[in-house]
Amino acid sequence: MKKFDRKLILEDGSEYYGYGFGSDEEKITEIVFNTSPVGYQEIVSDPSYTYQTVVMAYPLIGNYGMAEEDFETETPTIGGLAVRDYNDCPSNFRSKYTLSEVMEKYGIPGIYGIDTRKLVRSIRELGSRKALLTAADTSLQDGLCRMSAYNMPKDAVALVSRKKVSRYTVLNGKYHVAAIDCGMKQNIVKSLNHLGCNVTVFPWNTSAQEIERCRPDGILLSNGPGNPTDVKPVIELVRNLRGRYPIFGICLGHQIISLAYGAETYKLKFGHRGGNHAVKNLRTGKIEITSQNHSYAVDKEKLANTRLKVTHVNLLDQTVEGVACDEDKVFGVQYHPESAPGPQDSGYLFRQFVEMMEGTKGGEKN
Repeated sequence: MKKFDRKLILEDGSEYYGYGFGSDEEKITEIVFNTSPVGYQEIVSDPSYTYQTVVMAYPLIGNYGMAEEDFETETPTIGGLAVRDYNDCPSNFRSKYTLSEVMEKYGIPGIYGIDTRKLVRSIRELGSRKALLTAADTSLQDGLCRMSAYNMPKDAVALVSRKKVSRYTVLNGKYHVAAIDCGMKQNIVKSLNHLGCNVTVFPWNTSAQEIERCRPDGILLSNGPGNPTDVKPVIELVRNLRGRYPIFGICLGHQIISLAYGAETYKLKFGHRGGNHAVKNLRTGKIEITSQNHSYAVDKEKLANTRLKVTHVNLLDQTVEGVACDEDKVFGVQYHPESAPGPQDSGYLFRQFVEMMEGTKGGEKN
């Protein structure tokens, strides 16, 4: 039997031995899990996983390689990846690299050969917590001491947001969307472009005045990593611009909208991450199967004293999945209508956003 060369040490003292792939860096991150059977490339390149090691519940990872067109960001920032079986010989005509090659390039450590079922159960029972991905000969005591002394960073959005304005235009674009990049997935831009929207993407700390100067027809608040209360410039942006422009928030953007209106958020025990989460649209009564990736949720009770109304709920745990203020043309959803990976039941939300922009041009009502 091949000798183990890597291991995961968790904050509770449990250890998981396995074999390394990708980068051989040692990292302390938050351990989480994702239940999607496909889409590991989109997961690895999703900025929302910054400072997190993702345990893939599906056992076989790497078998279709990495395609140039499927990256959700130019520079992946996921903390690490833990899988049961890793395939380093992909079979896919679109594949240009192996998963391990991409992870090594961007300094992302991986471990395979561990009991991921046991690890997922542990996260469900004890919650997300710190984990150290390290060499197999690192002592438990040393690992626990290092984790105890380590404070998880709070600069995730600042790290992943672009540093300058980017523009994505289409032929005969009818609408102009100002998108605030808090860690935005590229498929959000593609979804808007597909509906005839020119998209100008701004860094997360852009002022309301700069957004107004570009005269957008609507504003999109993207997904992103970390605690939404750490993203105060974007919360203030929403307070300054709500009621003047249609605003659509996705995941972190949805949480930011809720905070801007006076609600509160809280951290979930182990979060929602996967491609099969059932959500009920309270306005239509329809059930959507959604793609999700979040650690925080909006406190339903704290919404009662705001102008926001709950529009969607999670059928697994009844957490808030959507809010709206119709009079301000502001709405948000906790899940990912752009999917990538995941089902496409919720694509109508982009069309809903476009319909809101029909009556507003450059911040002025038609």
